[in-house]
Amino acid sequence: MNKVNDDLTYQQALEELENIVEALEDETIPVDELAIKVKRASDLIEFCQAKLTETDEEVKKILTYLEDKTKK
Repeated sequence: MNKVNDDLTYQQALEELENIVEALEDETIPVDELAIKVKRASDLIEFCQAKLTETDEEVKKILTYLEDKTKK
């Protein structure tokens, strides 16, 4: 399975991940698809972590800029 599509939003990725987890918990995923779903979940987790890190860094830059601006 390919990596997560860059057009996917954080919210969409999270919802898809929640659906996979729910299906795993309910044991509704056929054995033949299990490895594919687990790999997809792994890719979605990686995507979400990257988005959160990116957002955190952007917010820190903005806050630093605002702090520097108010000190002048």
